[in-house]
Amino acid sequence: MYRPRAQKTKAKTSPTKTTARDTMSLCKTRLQEERKQWRKDHPFGFYARPKKSEDGSLDLTHWDAGIPGKPNSLWADATYPVSITFSEEYPSKPPKVMFPAGFYHPNVYPSGTVCLSILNESQDWRPAITLKQIVLGIQELLTNPNPDSPAQEPAWKAFSKDRTTYEKKVKEQAKRYATAT
Repeated sequence: MYRPRAQKTKAKTSPTKTTARDTMSLCKTRLQEERKQWRKDHPFGFYARPKKSEDGSLDLTHWDAGIPGKPNSLWADATYPVSITFSEEYPSKPPKVMFPAGFYHPNVYPSGTVCLSILNESQDWRPAITLKQIVLGIQELLTNPNPDSPAQEPAWKAFSKDRTTYEKKVKEQAKRYATAT
């Protein structure tokens, strides 16, 4: 009796199901576009660039950036370094932005992680938020801390209850990150 051989068929994926490869591809595509836009138009005094991998290629998921303090503020005349890490789920999920550990600010955790609503998936993060908007938001946060969302007690207490001490410590920190003029 003749029995036809079963044909091997490729497993079909549902058009609505997103695979890990699709997600990573979306992440890389978006980050390439972010880099292109940044190079074309970024705020004066800021820098942001992908780190290099061991093989010398650009690692678009890990960036170094610098955020200048606003003129005529306690944070002026310095550029503050941050590292920005994008997960493969970006832009669906926000990047993680960190100052160096121990950075003095009411909305920066002792680890250096920035506490900002636009970087929080359960608060104000939206996939349309750009790298430019993120760094400008952090610059604004430096000058105008959010006392309702403290991330480190010493800076929050000083900001809330002892403004003289707070200003002194911020100025000391600004000197450590001072930019040549």
